[in-house]
Amino acid sequence: MVPGADIDHRGTHFTEALLNTLLNAIRDSATGECIFGSARFEDAHFDDALFEDVKFRGRASFDRATFHGKAEFGRALFSESARFYGVTYKGDADFTRTSFMGKVIFSEANFHGSANFAAATFIRDMIFGAVACKGSAEFSAATFGDTADFDRSSFDCYAGFAKATFVHAALFDQVTFNGVAHFNAASFNGAASFRRVVFSAITQFDGATFKGGVDFVGTRFDVVMKFGPLACGEHVDLSEAIFSAPVTLEIAARTISFVRSRWESMVTLRLRYASVDLAQAVLSFPMAVTSHPALFTFRNDHGEEEPQDESLLSGPPIPVRVTSVQGVDAAHLMMADTDLSECVFFGAFHIDQVRLEGRTIFGQPPVGIHSSPVWWTRRRTLAEEHHWRALVAGQPPQPVGQQPSPRSWRNGPCHPDPTRSPDPEDVAALYRQIRKAFEDSKNEPGAADFYYGEMEMRRHDRTGTSVGERGLLWVYWLMSGYGLRASRALGWLALALIATVILMMGWGLPDSSPKQTATGTIPAAGGRVSLVVDKPESVLTMPLDQRFTTERFDKAVQVVLNSVVFRSSGQDLTTAGTYTEMISRFAEPVLLGLAVLAMRARIKR
Repeated sequence: MVPGADIDHRGTHFTEALLNTLLNAIRDSATGECIFGSARFEDAHFDDALFEDVKFRGRASFDRATFHGKAEFGRALFSESARFYGVTYKGDADFTRTSFMGKVIFSEANFHGSANFAAATFIRDMIFGAVACKGSAEFSAATFGDTADFDRSSFDCYAGFAKATFVHAALFDQVTFNGVAHFNAASFNGAASFRRVVFSAITQFDGATFKGGVDFVGTRFDVVMKFGPLACGEHVDLSEAIFSAPVTLEIAARTISFVRSRWESMVTLRLRYASVDLAQAVLSFPMAVTSHPALFTFRNDHGEEEPQDESLLSGPPIPVRVTSVQGVDAAHLMMADTDLSECVFFGAFHIDQVRLEGRTIFGQPPVGIHSSPVWWTRRRTLAEEHHWRALVAGQPPQPVGQQPSPRSWRNGPCHPDPTRSPDPEDVAALYRQIRKAFEDSKNEPGAADFYYGEMEMRRHDRTGTSVGERGLLWVYWLMSGYGLRASRALGWLALALIATVILMMGWGLPDSSPKQTATGTIPAAGGRVSLVVDKPESVLTMPLDQRFTTERFDKAVQVVLNSVVFRSSGQDLTTAGTYTEMISRFAEPVLLGLAVLAMRARIKR
């Protein structure tokens, strides 16, 4: 037998001495290396297997083999495929710094002792499916050049993947981690899947990076105090995930989904960059969603604080965007420094009890000149109003991936289906509840825009609002923006004052104040004199071009200003002027009161 020879020892029972004899037979006398060609050890038994630094130049198969003692493969080299299907390791298995150049299969293997793959290199696919690890499993600093498949495996003790590098897909679906699971500083360059995984002990992803998306759908976290910080260049999917213990999640990602997730204790979501979907999330305890202003940090192996790598996320951080809280009990929800411009509230519970802290961003009406009205009042709006207005405006569906124009309303997710979009009555109720949430937090000025939105929806509601009420709301909107637009009320007041002055100068002031006259008779017999004192009616006969003088303007201004404060000017007026004064004494103080009311709404404490 020479170095590099093919061997076939299927079913052989190798004692330590017999294995050493085999290894010596294929040892290269010049280099001292043990070199196999094709090696077949299916169903073989090994007492202590010492394959350290051995080179397998051909295919190597250990299917269903049993290692009763130590299995040492440290620094071994497998140049082609290696199979360890159904192998039983009753002692410790050591594959430290082992290199697998071809596809390697460990499916359904059983590790009763520890399994050490630290710094191992897997160039092609590594299949570790349905493997049972009773002892600790170490894959720290390992490199997986192609697909790494750990589906349905179980790790009863410590499982370490710290600083491991996954070049392509990493599959951990339905894996059970009964011990501590460490993925600290691991690098996932392809898609990563942790679907239906059970983490029964402490789980750490501190400093982990995911270039592609990562999937935690249906995963259960039983004992996790802190998840992350981690960074993901695409989507983090935690839909249907279950968190049984108090937890703080620190994630920097493009999008994060918590759809139908379940939180059985308190949770704090510290996020960066992310667009977050909380639809149908089940909250049994308070949840805080916050935008983290600075880089996350974590402790490295030396106990030093190290910043989280966010190079996968280009551009400056933006406030966290919450896109939906449909079906969520908002009484347990607090959002701080978040962007709610696209958030769908319709379908949530107890919205009036939601807490909005810090700088909360809502949507705004379109910018620019429009046909009706000429311009939109700048105010904070809910996404549902955008969706309804886009529907009634007949806007075409938004092309996928195209950003909505700031000059138009944003389409809803069900656009243009009217049966799946909220109507004005529904949107008015949402505005009312958000307004109450602001009022309960003593933020009266912040609640003003939501009162405006509520009135807007009532004004457009043709089913829940009567015709007379809609007419009254139209007048209220036109005159003062529902008592919230002081500039509008003051503008109308200025117009009313100008119009009244013009009417007074042109038709209200007489030519001159009439003089009182006394008429009577003196009896011939020298009796008492009876006089009747009368005042002639004020008349205006002067030509129109002579009525608009400085003197008449001064008198008209005095009359008009007195009328604003419900005070009669005492000026003699024509019949037209008297009626003009009566109308102004009612209308102008109302407009002044609306302006004062609007200013108070913006500064109320």
